[in-house]
Amino acid sequence: MKHYSNISSFNRDIGETAPEHPLFSINIGHRNDISDDDIVFTADFYIISFRKFVSGSITYGRKEFDHQRGKMIFFKPHQMVTFKNVKSEDDCFLICVHPDFLSGNALQKEIKNYGFFDYETNESLYLSPAEEDTIWNLVRIMKKEANSNTDAFSRLIMLSHLGTLLTYSQRFYKRQFINRIEITGAVAGRFQQLLAEYYSNQVVVKAGLPTVSYMANQLNVSPRYLSDLLKQETGKTAIELIHLHLIDEAKNLLIEGKMNISEISFSLGFENANYFARLFKKEVGIPPNAYKNSKLN
Repeated sequence: MKHYSNISSFNRDIGETAPEHPLFSINIGHRNDISDDDIVFTADFYIISFRKFVSGSITYGRKEFDHQRGKMIFFKPHQMVTFKNVKSEDDCFLICVHPDFLSGNALQKEIKNYGFFDYETNESLYLSPAEEDTIWNLVRIMKKEANSNTDAFSRLIMLSHLGTLLTYSQRFYKRQFINRIEITGAVAGRFQQLLAEYYSNQVVVKAGLPTVSYMANQLNVSPRYLSDLLKQETGKTAIELIHLHLIDEAKNLLIEGKMNISEISFSLGFENANYFARLFKKEVGIPPNAYKNSKLN
């Protein structure tokens, strides 16, 4: 597996020209064959790509990217990526941004809040024609700026447009979440069903507390994508919904009165009864014993 510490060497290996700026690169155009061989790599920089694939595949994390139509993919630094004999149509772009290029700019912190850099490639952003036009307008402006004579404003202008592109991408993902709910049905319902099965099938005995990673794997999505999708549906993240389910189960067991606090906490998968008590108080407002007494008296 190859690691790219700089954008220039990455561009060279995929057949693109060296960037005008060592920390920022934007390439527009047609690349028929990225490589005759597989390319497996990690990089020290962010990669944003839009392609309409003819054949080949890309894997990012565990999932394989399909090539039915044009999509945007977002790669974060140090994530393993695999290109396999990728062929694409015209009208593609590739943006590479080293974290050092963001230094001192608000985008240095903001970019870490864009969850789609943690999505798998099968969760790529499908653009509508109107959305595609919006993104391409920003990309062409950045390309023109990158190829202009550098002055004191060049970096600030490119970062401003990059920030706008990421904000639009977040908006378009929200639209995609809504469309996905309409097409595949509510994920929240399946999520709750999986939680119920987790306890009814005694998975908790072997695995302990249910995790976001476990739930995401069962639903065949990445953890970050699952949380963002559930947030769109319910207003709560995956971990918040797990906690709510645990608290509801705990309330039922407390009202039954057959187990003490330690037994209840262990039955739910907590290794530490104190952690259970703290979470219960945080969510309910009173300790579990106080809740139990209020219901039994």
